[in-house]
Amino acid sequence: MSWHLTIENIAGIHSGDVTIEPGVNAVRASNWQGKSSLLTAVETVMGTARDLTESEDHGCVRLDVGEETYEVELVREGRTVTTRGNPYLEDRATRTAASLFAFLGEDNAVRRAVRQGENLESVLTRPLDFENIDEQISELRAERSSVEAELERATEAASSLPEARSSVTTLEEELGALREERADLVERSGIGEDSSAEREELGNALAEQEDLESQIERLERSVERTQEKLTDSRESLEALSVPAPADDLASELQQARERYDRRKRDTELLQSVYAPTKRILDEDRLELITDVEHDLLDDTVRCWTCGEETDEATVEERLDALGERVTTLRSEADAAHERVETLEERIEDRRDAERRQADLEERIRDLQSTLGDRETSLERARERRDELERRIEELSDEVSAEDDRLTDVESELKYTRMRLEEAREELATLETRADQQETLEAEYERLAEEITRLRTRKQSLKRQTREAFEDELRALLDRFDTGFETARLTSAFELVVARNGREASLDALSEGEVELLGIVAALAGRDAFDTPDSVPIMLVDNLGGLTDANQQTLVSYLETRTEYLLVTAYPEHSVFEGHTVDTSNWSVVSPNTT
Repeated sequence: MSWHLTIENIAGIHSGDVTIEPGVNAVRASNWQGKSSLLTAVETVMGTARDLTESEDHGCVRLDVGEETYEVELVREGRTVTTRGNPYLEDRATRTAASLFAFLGEDNAVRRAVRQGENLESVLTRPLDFENIDEQISELRAERSSVEAELERATEAASSLPEARSSVTTLEEELGALREERADLVERSGIGEDSSAEREELGNALAEQEDLESQIERLERSVERTQEKLTDSRESLEALSVPAPADDLASELQQARERYDRRKRDTELLQSVYAPTKRILDEDRLELITDVEHDLLDDTVRCWTCGEETDEATVEERLDALGERVTTLRSEADAAHERVETLEERIEDRRDAERRQADLEERIRDLQSTLGDRETSLERARERRDELERRIEELSDEVSAEDDRLTDVESELKYTRMRLEEAREELATLETRADQQETLEAEYERLAEEITRLRTRKQSLKRQTREAFEDELRALLDRFDTGFETARLTSAFELVVARNGREASLDALSEGEVELLGIVAALAGRDAFDTPDSVPIMLVDNLGGLTDANQQTLVSYLETRTEYLLVTAYPEHSVFEGHTVDTSNWSVVSPNTT
C-alpha cells in the first residue's frame, strides 16, 4: 500500500508531495535539495521529530495510508516549537525505538555512539526507560494476590461440591417424608386445625433451634479452618528468610558500580593511548610524532613522552604490553559489571522477600480479624440457643401431649425447608465459584509468567541484543569484504573488533567499516525490541563512507528487513532498484537564505 505525504515548512522543505511505495524508495538529489529534510518530515509525522523551517511559524506533515490519515502540525511559540495532531506512533517507548533502530540518519544515536567508540548499553536499552517495569510488576503482584485469593475460594468450592449436592438431595427426601407424615397425622386425628398460639410459637422456636444448631456447627468448622490458615501463615512467615538488609547491599552495589566505572574509565583512557599509537605503528608513520633516524640495522626514534632515544622494536614491545594491559582492564571491567548485575539481582530478591513478608503479615491481620468476627458470631449463636432451650421448655409444658408429634413435625418441616433453601443457595454459590477455577488458574499462571518475564526482561533483552548483533554481523560479513574478521558486543556492551587474529581499535577501521558496524548495532536493537511490528518503515541517510557498490549491497540487504525503505543518494551514485522519489515539484530552502 502506498504512503502519500504532504509537507509544508519542515526542515529545508517549504512545500512538497511525496509517494512512498513498498520496497526501496530512493530520493536522489544534490545538496540543498531536501533529501535529509524528507527523512525529517517522515520522522515528524511518525512523532519523533519537530524541525520547523527556520523563520517560519507554522509547518505540518500529512500522511495518507489507505483510508487512514495522520497529521502533525508544528507551531512556533516564542523560542519553542510545539507539536499538535495525531502522529503515526503514539507510544513513547515505540517512538524511542524507532528513533534508535529504524531512523538511521547521520545523527542516529546508535551510529554516533559506534562512531565515537562509546559504550552501547545505554542507547541499545533506552526504550526500557519508558516501560515502567517496576510499576508494572507492582501492579501485577497486587492483581496476582487478588486472583490467588479468588482461586483459593474456587478450589475450596470445588472440593465442597459433592458434599453440598448430597446434602440438597438428602434434605429434599427428608422434606417429602415429613410432608407425608404431617398429612397422615392431620387426616387421622383432626388435630392442628385450630393450632394454638403456643404450639405455633413452639414450632417456630424448635425450627429456629435446629437452624441455630446447624449455624453453630458451620461456625465451629469455619473457626477451625481459619485457625488452621492463621497457623499456616504464621509458620510461613517464621520460615521466610529475608536476605541481608537492602542498605548493606545498596552500599556494596554502589562500591561495585564505582569499581566498574573506574575500570571502564581506565580501559577507555589506555585505549585512547593504545589505539592511535598502534595505528601509527601499523602504518609506519612514527615521524608524525617524533624524530626517526634510519640506520642499517634498525631505526632509532626519540620517545615523544620522555625524550630518550630508543628503537621501534622496543616501542612495539612496550605497545604490546600496553595492549595486554588494556585487555586485562577490560576483563576486570567485565567481571565488575557481572558483580553489579549479581548484586542487583540480590537486591531484587530482597525486595521480593520483603513483599512476601508484607503479604503474609497482611494476610495474618485479615485472618485474625475474620477469626475474631466468627468467634463473636459463634458466641452470640450459642447464647441465643441457650435462650431458646429455656423458652422451648416453657412452651412444651403448655402444649398438650397429643399435639406433640404434630408440633414436632411442623417444626421439622419449617426447619427442613430453611435448611433446604440455604443448601440450595450454598450449592449455587459453590458451583459458580468452582466454574471459575480453571479460568483463575490460567490467569494466575499468566500473571506469574508476566512478572517473571518483566523481572528478567532487561537481562534477557541485553542477551538478545548481543545475539542479534552477531546474527546481523554474520549476515552482512557474508556480503562485504571488510578489513576485520569479526566483531562482538561484550557483556558490558563494549564493541570489540578482531583484525588479523587480534583485538583492534575502531580507529584502525575505515570510515565505511565503522558506519557498517553502526548499522549492524541499530539492526540488533531493532530485532531485540521487535521494532518492525510497529514501525514498518526504515530511513537511511548519509552513507558516504561506503563505496557505491557497498551502498547497493547494504540497501539490498535492508530491503529484506522492512516493508518500506527510504534512502538518500547523490545523482552520481548508481540507481537503486526500486522507486525513485520525485522531487521536481518541491519548494526548498535555498542555501543563500540560511
